[in-house]
Amino acid sequence: MKIGGLQKLTLLDYPEVMSCIVFTDGCNFRCPFCHNAPLVVADADAPAETLAEEEVFAFLEKRKNLLDGVVITGGEPLIQPDIEGFIRRVRDLGYKVKLDTNGSFPARLTRLMDEKLVDYVAMDIKNSPARYRETAGVNANLAAVEESARLLLGGAVDYEFRTTVVKPLFDTQSFRDIGERIRGAKRYFLQKFKDSGNLIAGEGLSAYSDDEMRDFLSVAREYVPSASLR
Repeated sequence: MKIGGLQKLTLLDYPEVMSCIVFTDGCNFRCPFCHNAPLVVADADAPAETLAEEEVFAFLEKRKNLLDGVVITGGEPLIQPDIEGFIRRVRDLGYKVKLDTNGSFPARLTRLMDEKLVDYVAMDIKNSPARYRETAGVNANLAAVEESARLLLGGAVDYEFRTTVVKPLFDTQSFRDIGERIRGAKRYFLQKFKDSGNLIAGEGLSAYSDDEMRDFLSVAREYVPSASLR
């Protein structure tokens, strides 16, 4: 598996689980506001600087009594053909696994869930269907995204949905349309955009004000009462 980095400790990315983060290379989306641009545009055929799997597992072996979980993010982890084998090795060491995904690969997500290889899934909902193209940066397969959302709403694994809210890509109707698609979800987070300085195409993008974020949240809560700001 192509691994672009390892963050050795996080107390925030996996709810109530002390974890590390494994960053995978490559993504099928090109969200202009993505803060992991070097990972997203990594060329699978180029000899990019990657972290060897054995280095990661050597680290995990040493931290077995200190860490409880591994967050696998990207990029988009499910484009990795050997993601299942990697997760199995992580599980064999006794770790919980949280997967971050854009929802493009429902069949692969289904298999991971059926095999009980993931404990928690965080899925990005990029925008309403009408504005998905400009937010994802590609012509995303919306049917696949909606199928992944339905899988998580089925409750077979713990999960959250999240949307990074970037000006000027969102309006009130965005959250009405999103809300209709994830109505009754267990968790939904609206994440305020922060410019990391290393975006895919950050020109013209900015954060909404706190008041605007609260207005969007009030709309989201009509569909997901537990929705909150992050």
